Formats: sequence, structure tokens, C-alpha cells
Amino acid sequence: MMKIYDTALGPFPARVRIAIAEKSLEPRIEFVPIDLLKGEHKTATFRDKNYSGTVPVLGLEDGTFISECVAITRYLDVLDGMPTLTGTTPKEQGVIHMMTKRAEMEFIEAISIYFHHATPGLGPQVEKYQNWEWGIYQRDKAFAGMRYFDSILRQQPFVAGDFFSMADMAVLGGLIFVDHLDVEVPTECYTLSSWYKAMQERPSVKNRVTMFK
Repeated sequence: MMKIYDTALGPFPARVRIAIAEKSLEPRIEFVPIDLLKGEHKTATFRDKNYSGTVPVLGLEDGTFISECVAITRYLDVLDGMPTLTGTTPKEQGVIHMMTKRAEMEFIEAISIYFHHATPGLGPQVEKYQNWEWGIYQRDKAFAGMRYFDSILRQQPFVAGDFFSMADMAVLGGLIFVDHLDVEVPTECYTLSSWYKAMQERPSVKNRVTMFK
């Protein structure tokens, strides 16, 4: 058994939960809920598992803890020796990692910074410092990122090419975050919006919250 320390509704945990479902690993996972509003992810006990104080974290039976969505997804994807989410050829792996990094830098991290700085975020117990102008700047960066991925999806069915991958999960994480905030996908990003609607019918995405309770 492996343990996942996360929160059911989080956009970053969603990426790993989708990976678990795509790889049919649910029977091997025990979920340990972390209350972000109470700041449990910032406690010394939790930081022993992940210095950054963020979720999700994967705990292995030998006491190893792996954090960061990309690292966890890569680990889960190669467990069975048949990776389906991170690529099998050098080209596939390179493109998937490149597009995942772009999704993180240009979209999901930007909208996350907006949440923590230009909204109440996780509340005063957690948000010790906020810079509203920086948050608004990052919101606009996220809008630009959405426009970029809209242009990509006009050319191909998935973010990194012809099949669903870790890169798609990163963009989905950003869109899931947007759903919880007072922002909307730009109206001109109709391809991105249509793609997101279609992805929400994928079982791993649709059931990411309820299937692991």
C-alpha cells in the first residue's frame, strides 16, 4: 500500500488522483486527508514529509516521501513498466515534460498565486503575506497561458500531441482551479473550454473526488 496525503478538492491533488485512476492503482492507495484551512500542511509534522509544505505527497512503505505532481506521476506511471502518461520514446517524454512545465509556469502556478494573493485564499491563519498587485499580475499571466493552450488544442487533440498525458493533467489542474475562483476562461478560448468539457466526462477526471473517499 501507498499513502497519498492530500485534500479531495485541490487542483494539484487532482493531477495525481487522475493519474492514479488512469493507472488503475486505486486498490493500492490509502488517502490521508490534510486540512488546508487549518494549516495542517504547514505544521512541522507535515513538513517532515514535504519541506515545501504543499500537497499532494506520496508516502511509500519504506518511509520514502515523494512530493511534486510531476515526480509522483512519473513514479506511478512506471510502476507497471508500461508508462502511458509520461511517454515511452525520448521524443514523447521530452514533449510531455516540456508542455507540463509550461502548464505549470504559465497557468496553474499563476492562477495559484492569484488565489493566494488577490483573494482571501486559505484564510488569515495560512495567508501570512499577500500582495494584491502581484496576484492580479499573475491572474493576467494565467489568462495568457489559457490563450496559449487554446492555440495548442486547435492543432491537436491533447496538450502534448495525440494521446492523454501528464501535460493534460497539468492544464486540467489549472482549469479546476479556475472553476473555484471568481475568474473565467476568456471567451475567445472556445477550443480550450470545449476540450475541458470533454475531459470532464473522462472517468478519471469525473470521479477524481468521489472515487477515493
